[in-house]
Order: sequence, then structure tokens, then C-alpha cells
Amino acid sequence: MDTIIITTISSPWLLCFLALVFSHGLVQLQASHHVYRNLQTSENTPPNQPYRTSYHFQPPQNWINGPMVYKGLYHLFYQYNPKGAVWGNIVWAHSTSKDLVNWTPHDPAIFPSQESDINGCWSGSATILPNGKPVILYTGINPQNQQVQNYAEPKNLSDPFLREWVKLPHNPVMAPTQANQINASSFRDPTTAWLGPDKRWRVIIGSKKNRRGLAILYRSKDFVYWVKAKHPLHSGKGTGMWECPDFFPVSVDGQVGVDTSVIDNKVKHVLKYSLDDTKHDYYTIGTYNFALDKYIPDKGFVDSYSGLRYDYGKFYASKTFFDDIKNRRILWGWVNESSSVNDDIKKGWSGVQAIPRTIWLDKYGKQLIQWPIPEIEKLRLNMVNLSNKLLKGGSKLQISNVQALQADVEVSFKVSGFEKAEKLDPSWTDPQMLCSRKGASVKGGLGPFGLYVLASKGLEEYTAVFFRIFKSNEKYVVLMCSDQSRSSLNEDNDKTTYGAFLNVDPVYETLSLRTLIDHSIVESFGGKGKACITARVYPTLAIGYGANLFAFNNGNQDVQITSLKAWNMKKAMIY
Repeated sequence: MDTIIITTISSPWLLCFLALVFSHGLVQLQASHHVYRNLQTSENTPPNQPYRTSYHFQPPQNWINGPMVYKGLYHLFYQYNPKGAVWGNIVWAHSTSKDLVNWTPHDPAIFPSQESDINGCWSGSATILPNGKPVILYTGINPQNQQVQNYAEPKNLSDPFLREWVKLPHNPVMAPTQANQINASSFRDPTTAWLGPDKRWRVIIGSKKNRRGLAILYRSKDFVYWVKAKHPLHSGKGTGMWECPDFFPVSVDGQVGVDTSVIDNKVKHVLKYSLDDTKHDYYTIGTYNFALDKYIPDKGFVDSYSGLRYDYGKFYASKTFFDDIKNRRILWGWVNESSSVNDDIKKGWSGVQAIPRTIWLDKYGKQLIQWPIPEIEKLRLNMVNLSNKLLKGGSKLQISNVQALQADVEVSFKVSGFEKAEKLDPSWTDPQMLCSRKGASVKGGLGPFGLYVLASKGLEEYTAVFFRIFKSNEKYVVLMCSDQSRSSLNEDNDKTTYGAFLNVDPVYETLSLRTLIDHSIVESFGGKGKACITARVYPTLAIGYGANLFAFNNGNQDVQITSLKAWNMKKAMIY
């Protein structure tokens, strides 16, 4: 059984997707397509666009914010506002791709047309049934502004592009009632469903009760009629609303992905949720007890703001799907804005999808590893290759012959002189606060060293992605930072600095960093995908030919660049 995942993302409320099975009556979408037909034209987009990305997915204009695979085509469904660059008037826009890099748009797949979604079509997920039929479960907003769950399926299964979708006439299939005591304003984002050994489908929906986050569990025999379980799959005290939950198995042995319905002793399970308070995605790894329909996080994992994240920067409302073409699990996330609403309106668009990432369990079972899909490497051109370069303390090295505003950079550092490492204060437990306190301009012993990206020639503007090494008892702790404090002279931008502790031993391992640069987005992967930080930046000087790339070392101890490879990136075909 294959699983389709449609991930979509929205601002206060997100888009994530699912699927179903049925032979019941359906109603064709009646809203006229011509209302939305031109939603992906660029006629209202300002011509001068120095910040538009070239190989990250975004439509030509307006507000976006999601994936699945069917008959050899990848489908991206995403929340889109055809009327403006701010959140509202949400429809499910739709594009397809053969390689997850180049995309062709289609008419919107889902838009308000029934009482159960007349006030909005929000997040959901897709599931491919055993007979190969994809089904979407999504959140709609009814006339009472209640959040309810709806069902849609393709009109024509022989169409690989899935250009038309129809809805059940008796939608919704799940709704809050006085009897089930579900919070009608916090009941959204159904996940991809999984099929249990008892031949019943299960799905979770994000919710909350007071400040306790909930993964409400429903079961169904036919994917049409759903019954709420007496208890949630899992809950977390003090977290608030769990938006865009995701629940999926990962293999304990290797990087191969598995279908969402796999339940055996060769997998662990991951439960992820998005917290609106922080705009971050958190996850735990644990065990799914099928007999009790309970998820139990492994020892050491916590449901709190200090828990593990997919990405420690701007990355929200993410969704995974199992790619049965290449037997891998792929993660998509939405990169929200750092520019002001007024600037979003001026530039005519807002939001971008992160590069799809392959995701798997690390060999110790303690975290997930993420890496950009290899298909993105088809865009690489004109490699610059440096090796065994000494980067003296207080120096920088310009990387020439690279189109610095649109590049893929991989660099590895070898560190010595560990006696110069700064002692880690026991109170420094928050990596983001530590990166803010000890940014790229603050000299240290071992570090900061890394990359200045989207940098102006005189370094009036730059985004710094770097490492800093501390000593804690008899161990060394690696801090990875993405410092946006000097990313732009425009003070209206959000220039928050982000950080993560990197589970790497610098005594025995080189420190590796990969950074994808695309005009206004900087995606960084430390330790071969052990920590990821995404930034959204809007420089005023470091644009066009004014953008530069440097390796730098602002520490007292020299470091060795063992390898640095940088490529120009071609523009993807995203219509």
C-alpha cells in the first residue's frame, strides 16, 4: 500500500494532507474554475524581484504555504491566497513534477464549495488506499466557523495529473459535537492515515484542551465513516495547540523509508507537531503500541519547547510522505517570512517551500537525519574546489567565481588547539540564546568559523552560518549558529539569530556544513544533516552582483578548511 502525502502550510493555521477509500456518492466541485484559473500568473508581480528564489518552490505571486506521489508524478498541494500576499481566501493550489525540482501548475484542486468548507479549505493529508486510489482528508470551516474534517477524491483515476477532485455530499466526516467535547476552534490538520493489522484505518487530528496539546485519534473500517477513540494517540502538557501533526514509522536499520502503515519491530515511530507559539516543528521518537493505540516516546524525549526540532530556524507546518518510487521518506516544510507585511504586499508574494529533504533515523536512534534530495544536484554548475586551506584566526577568504546569490556550498573544517575552547557555562542550555549572545562578530577561542553568505563587499550586510566549540567537563560541545543580526540594513525585517547544539565530536570528526543559498533563503545542514537551520533574509546591498561569499574565522585558533566545494545553481523550471 502506497501513501500519498499532500503537505500544505498556512500561517495561523496549516495545511497537511491525507487519504481515504469509498464507493459512496460524490459531489463534483461546482465553484467555477475561471475564478482561480489565473492564480499562478505573474501579471501583478513587480518586475524587479531581487529576492525571488530560483530553485525553491514558490508561485509567481501572492501568499503560499505542501506533497504526494501518484502514477510516477509528484504532487504538491499547498495553501494559496489567489487574492493577495497575506493569509486569507485560502484554496488548495496544485502543481506536479517528475523530479521534485521542476514544477508545472494546475488549476486549484480544492476550494470552498460546500457548507462544510464554505469559510475556508485548510490543512489536510492524502492517503493512497490499497487499490491505488488517493483520498484527501482536509479541514474545512463551516458557517458556524467550526473546524470540521472533509473527504475528497479524484474524479478521474486514469488522469496522472489528478486535475479534478470531488467531495462527499455528506461532508464532514468528522466534526466536533457536544458529546465528543472537541474544541471546535482547535480541531484541524488530519494526518496521512495508516491501516492497522485489524484492517481499520486510523488518523490523528491536532487539537488542544486548555494548554494540553492533543493528537486526537479516529478509526474507520471504510475511510468514510469515522469514530473517535476514547483517548488520544498522545498528548503533551503545557504545549498548547498541536498544529499539522505527523505520525510515521522510520526504519531502525538504514536510510530506506517505509510505508506509513508499517508496524513491526524493525521500525520506530515519530510523532511531530507544530507549535504556533514559537512557529517551530517539534518531534519525539518512540514506540507505537498498536494493542492500546498509544504512542510512547522513548526515554529522554520530551514534549516541550526544549524538545528536538526538524529545523531550528524558519521552518514550519511540515509534512512527510513515503516516496515508493525511490523507497525514501521525504520531508517538506514551509519557510515563513522575515519581511514586514507591508514589504510582502509591495513585492507581491509571501512564503516559500524549503528544498525537499530525505529523512531517516540516525544509527543510535536518538534523532532524525535530514539531507536535501539528490535531485537538486542536477542544478549544479561550474564547481569551485578548494582543499587544505589554512584559515587563520581573525581572517576571511573570499570564494570567487561563484554566483553568490544562487549557490550550493559544502565545506569541512578540521580543528586543533582544543585547549583554547571556551568553557561552557552550565546555564547556557538554550542554543538560540547562546548564538544571539555570541554571534559571528564576537571573538572566541575555537570559533566562530564558517561562512558569510549573501554578504556585501564591505560586510555591511551578511548572514553568518558558523560553528563555535566549547568545553564542558571532559567533553567538547559544538554550537551551530545562523546569525541574521547583520543580514540587512532594513530594520523592518525580522533578524532573529538561530542556533542548535550539534551532536558531533570535533576531536575525532571534521565539522561539515552544507548551505543552499537562493536570493533570500539560506538553508544550512550541519554535521551531515544532524542539525538544520533555515533563514529568510532580505539584504539591501548584497543583492544581484553585490552578493559575495566568504569563509571566515573570527576565533583565536587557526582552523583548516579540509574541503570546500561550491556550485552555481541553475534556475529550476517552476511555472
